[in-house]
Amino acid sequence: MNDDWLAGRFEGNRARLRAMAYRMLGSANDAEDALQEAWIHAAGADADAVANLDGWFTTIVARVCLDMLRKRRARPEEPTGADIEPGAFAGAAPAGPAPGPEQEAVLADSVGLALLVVLDRLAPAERVAFVLHDMFGVPFGEIAGITGRSPDAARQLASRARRRVRGEDTAATGDAASGERLATQRTVAEAFLAASRAGDLTALLAVLDPDVVLHADQAAVPPGYPAVLEGAAAVARGARTAAARSRTSAVALIDGVPGIVWAPRGRVILVLAFSYRETRISGIDIIADRDRLDALEIAVPD
Repeated sequence: MNDDWLAGRFEGNRARLRAMAYRMLGSANDAEDALQEAWIHAAGADADAVANLDGWFTTIVARVCLDMLRKRRARPEEPTGADIEPGAFAGAAPAGPAPGPEQEAVLADSVGLALLVVLDRLAPAERVAFVLHDMFGVPFGEIAGITGRSPDAARQLASRARRRVRGEDTAATGDAASGERLATQRTVAEAFLAASRAGDLTALLAVLDPDVVLHADQAAVPPGYPAVLEGAAAVARGARTAAARSRTSAVALIDGVPGIVWAPRGRVILVLAFSYRETRISGIDIIADRDRLDALEIAVPD
C-alpha cells in the first residue's frame, strides 16, 4: 500500500479521531500526542490486509488512549496548595503549560466540562468503552478487542460508566416537588457561576443568603488566608476575584446536589458544594483535599 495514500486516509479521519481521543483523554495536547503515536503504529504496520481502514484507525487510537489513561492513573498529576490562588474556588485556571488555552476552552465547551469531569473519574476501560459506544457508535464486539474483554464485559463497562455519568448510582428518586427543588437549585448555581464570570457583585449578592458561610478545607487555601468567610458581601467579593478564567468551572451534581467543579483540562482540582435555603445559597464547602474529592459522587445534570 502506498504510504502517501495511507497518510491521506489517516488525515481524512483526523478530525473524527481527534474528537474521540479528546473525549477519552480530556486534553487537546494529549489527543494530538495520541494521534501522533497512532500514526507511527499505523505507518509501521502491514495495512494491505486491512479491510476497514477507518475502523482500524479507530482501534489503534483507542488502544493508544487506553494505554495513556492507564499510565496516567498509575502516575496521577496532583496540584499542590500553591497552585490554588485565593478566590480560585470561583474558577481561576492554574498557571502552567497550556498550549492553546482558547482551543482547550472551545473543546471543553463543545463536549461539556461537567461531562469531561465525570469521564475523568471513570476507570480507563470504562471511559474508553463509554466514549466509543455512546459517543461514536462503535459496536461492543470491536470494543471488546480494544479493551481485552468479552463483548458482554465491554457492554457492562459502558453501562457502569453510563450510570456514573448520569448519577444513577446515587441519585434518589423523588416526587415532583423534589424535582422542582433540584431544578431551582441548579438555576441558582448557574446564576452564581455566571455572575462570578462576569464579576457582577450585584448578581452574586442576589443568589447568596445574607448569612451565607463559606468553609474551605486546608488544601484549598494558601497559608495566611482565611478558611472561613461569613456574610454575602465577603463571599461575593471572593467569588468576583476569580472572574478572569472561570470558563474552567462548570455546574455539576455533587452528591446529588447542584454545585460547581473547577476542572482545568477536565480534571477536578476543587469543588464548591452548596447548601441552599429556599432560592439562595446558604453554605459553601470548598473541597480541594484529594481524599475528600475522590469520595464525592459527581454527575452531569440532566
